[in-house]
Amino acid sequence: MTTTDTSFLPLLADRDPDAPLAWRAGVPVSTRQFLADVARFAPVLPGEGPAVNLCVDRYAFAVSLGAALVRGHASLLPPDARPDTLERLLASGGTSLFALTDDPKLQTPGMQRVFIENRSSLEGDASATVPSIDGAMHAASLLTSGSTGVPQPHAKTWGTLVGDVKVAVERLCRVLERPTLEGVTLVATVPVQHSYGLESSVLLAMLGGAAFESGRPFFPADVAQTLASVPRPRALVTTPFHLKTLLLSGIALPPVDLILSATAPLSPQLALQAEQAMGGVLLEIYGSTESGQVATRRTTESEVWETFGEIRVRAEPAEGGPERFIFEGDFIPEPTPMADVLELLDEQRFRLFGRANDLIHVAGRRSSLAHLNYHLNSIAGVEDGAFWLPDEVADGVVRPVAFVVAPTLSAGEIIAALRQRLEPVFVPRRVVQVKAFPREGTGKLTVRALREFALAQLADDHTAVQMALAVPADHPVFAGHFPGQPLLPGALVLAEVMEAIQRVPALVTRLGSNPTLAAAKFLAPVRPGSTLSIELQPEAGAGRGVRFDVRCDGVVAVSGRWVAVPESA
Repeated sequence: MTTTDTSFLPLLADRDPDAPLAWRAGVPVSTRQFLADVARFAPVLPGEGPAVNLCVDRYAFAVSLGAALVRGHASLLPPDARPDTLERLLASGGTSLFALTDDPKLQTPGMQRVFIENRSSLEGDASATVPSIDGAMHAASLLTSGSTGVPQPHAKTWGTLVGDVKVAVERLCRVLERPTLEGVTLVATVPVQHSYGLESSVLLAMLGGAAFESGRPFFPADVAQTLASVPRPRALVTTPFHLKTLLLSGIALPPVDLILSATAPLSPQLALQAEQAMGGVLLEIYGSTESGQVATRRTTESEVWETFGEIRVRAEPAEGGPERFIFEGDFIPEPTPMADVLELLDEQRFRLFGRANDLIHVAGRRSSLAHLNYHLNSIAGVEDGAFWLPDEVADGVVRPVAFVVAPTLSAGEIIAALRQRLEPVFVPRRVVQVKAFPREGTGKLTVRALREFALAQLADDHTAVQMALAVPADHPVFAGHFPGQPLLPGALVLAEVMEAIQRVPALVTRLGSNPTLAAAKFLAPVRPGSTLSIELQPEAGAGRGVRFDVRCDGVVAVSGRWVAVPESA
């Protein structure tokens, strides 16, 4: 076990006091100015804490964090500033909590509010010194929602945060072939209250010698403009979701020397596209809120992750479940398990297979939702996508559903592409086109949010539904229909349509338990190895029927209509 360093550690790494610590709208803010702002704000903070840091601007956040540390307060970092989030904090933290914000309109009921105004136009104190902070002090508690959507606090001492950044700096300097990070400017699309956003923007500047851009650009044009507003060498701190959106936009990007990505595994294709578009090295960071950042990989060179510093990883049997993987050593205060399935190559290198709680079993085969999502999002034309495993069971087998943002692709084209990438049992029988996913600011799609979103999509009573089905070349029916000219009987095609309807709760409610086939036209044969695309369109008006088209390799093979049996029948 690593012991916590109880010595006093500086608030800032050793650096030129006149060098930029931050950039605001293209204007540098010096280290000297930052120290002066911290010195001005610390005395005006309440005597009791902790502080709830709600600042959106990264510079205001950094000043707030520094002032709270100097005043002796820990900073609580919630995932958002919604009223229910603040209510939970009050319920668990007591009446001594106070809020630090850079938004004069933000309401914080029940909390004293301290407004962090922009004072960077004032001249910095030439005599400002770097404060020292007790390494054992509770410096921050991250309250990010995590993949399950249930907020959990994770306390960090100042010594842990300093050690966390130290090992990252060593790795980044090695990759960039630089002795220090001095002069490197960080542009981040990730909120600073998230562990990754905190470690890789504000703390990487304060404790690692770099500088950060104070904003949080979101739209691709804003990202490009912000990158161009700061000098090289530049680093982009982002996520797979934001990175893919940026590259799909087609906007010309200025040169970027380093790209950092975290929160979800990145495909090698997207990593290569990013390096080619921006000219820099892309590193993925692996870690968790509990452990901090613990490993990296150069995605275009290897699928193997290498731990930071002296961090070691080991497997440990878990009672009643799969083995756990424990990270320990260096800055990690105590052995910390990860909620992932790994393949250990040695104590410091491993492969990542996905989260332990997203392993799935279909027809006796095992995979992970992360693995399926990886292949789904690797398809050209898929802007965003996620697999979901429904709760209900059809014919004794739970079949995954794929939700996609892919306006230029049909369900059949997506299924055909997945057939080249996945085992047959994991190829979805249903693909649902959506406009966007309910992702968090980090690009994360939580388990809870995806489930609620999927159920809402499947329950929509008026939206056309598309799904696809591969027709096996060795289907037993082809032996008798017909030798030399095999085709799939129309009755089986209609059975597939009915099975598709039964997978949509809203359509089952619409048609009842015993619907009637009102019409069917057979327009083209279905041959072995074809891909069927089934489109279901709920009818408007009193009829309450469901029209369907079945396309075979793009050609309409069967069309028709199912209706509910009248109650008097």
